[in-house]
Amino acid sequence: MSTMYERAKKVFSPVAARATTLGVVKSEGSYLYTEDGRKILDFASGVAVNNLGGRHPRVVKAIEKQLETMIHVGHNVVYNESYVELGEKLVELTGGDTMVYFSNSGAEANEGAMKCAKYVTGRPGVIAFHNAFHGRTYGAMSITGSSAAYRKHYEPLMPAVYFVDYPHALTPADDDAAIQKTVDELHELFATLIDPSQVACMILEPVQGEGGYIVPPKNFLKTLRQICDEHGILLIFDEVQCGMGRTGTLYAHEQFGVKPDLFTSAKALGGGIPLSAIIGKKEIMEKWQPGAHGGTFGGNPLACAAALETLKVIEDEHLLENCQKMGSYFKEALYDLQKKYPLITDVRGLGLMIGMQLSDPAKVKAIRTKALAKGVLLLDCGKHNVIRFIAPLNVSKEEIDFCLKVLDECFEEAA
Repeated sequence: MSTMYERAKKVFSPVAARATTLGVVKSEGSYLYTEDGRKILDFASGVAVNNLGGRHPRVVKAIEKQLETMIHVGHNVVYNESYVELGEKLVELTGGDTMVYFSNSGAEANEGAMKCAKYVTGRPGVIAFHNAFHGRTYGAMSITGSSAAYRKHYEPLMPAVYFVDYPHALTPADDDAAIQKTVDELHELFATLIDPSQVACMILEPVQGEGGYIVPPKNFLKTLRQICDEHGILLIFDEVQCGMGRTGTLYAHEQFGVKPDLFTSAKALGGGIPLSAIIGKKEIMEKWQPGAHGGTFGGNPLACAAALETLKVIEDEHLLENCQKMGSYFKEALYDLQKKYPLITDVRGLGLMIGMQLSDPAKVKAIRTKALAKGVLLLDCGKHNVIRFIAPLNVSKEEIDFCLKVLDECFEEAA
């Protein structure tokens, strides 16, 4: 009998790249179960979607209950209970002074946030950051700076987009210099390429994902907030990957004490069902008038029901606390591996958003391949020189220990 991979090759365009050739028949908790009978510890989490692991029973029940009344009605046509209740919950969780717009994917939300900023300010310019990843659609791709491969063959892209460096300080002593470098680039940009009065927004990830799991210096976001306030520029945070508890707070910007004008949430928001949200300050979102944006499937009842239950599970099971505790444990153990293996040049991250950088990108692929053979699924990021660990927020110490044991074996063999 042909494998899923062999069957898929005949019917799907190769444009959909895959990290593995695995065929999976079941996802449950922190594990995937393959068609050839293997049990794989899943530290990819569907690329940061399965923050509760696979098929959390409470989320499954919420979806089943929603199926009893409706699957789709259209948020441009009518209101429904799960849609309204989720909007209320997100406003409550984000300070009570916000409003929400639902769509389907992170890229769609990021495009919508830029549209909102341009609509409200009447300005054309967008400032983005090197190593950023915001999505694959045209607008999102135009503000993505993590790989030329994403842009190859597709230019010209959206105009009036300008890039500056995202600071990456190797030690706390380097923080101020890293921030100042970006500030200097912004001032140079304002002086030579676009006057700040023509900039609608700055958009960035509070913690970079695809670009290498880079945590910026503590005061970086506060500095950007000050610059944006000075020039009437809207500050947008892309929380597609780093949000929904991934860093140990519900949204990563809470770690830095900075409130954006708009931010986007997706991936883990829908509990495994496609859903994204633009969440913004009420005084801004109220200016975004009917007809200025739209979409057929945004706020789908099934997705909203799943998202509501996902948020409740995070609260009820104290998963932010578990994320902080298990993230600290995991990172400390990775520091120990770094001392043991010179190939590891850096370990960084917040909560359970952890990256481990290697000196040789080829070794990243080798380690990932070896780890998968031993029962652990991992992804890379950055310039393919970082292994990223995306464990579920409810991961156990025993599961982390198994991953660490496998990593130790893999690095020993690689050495």
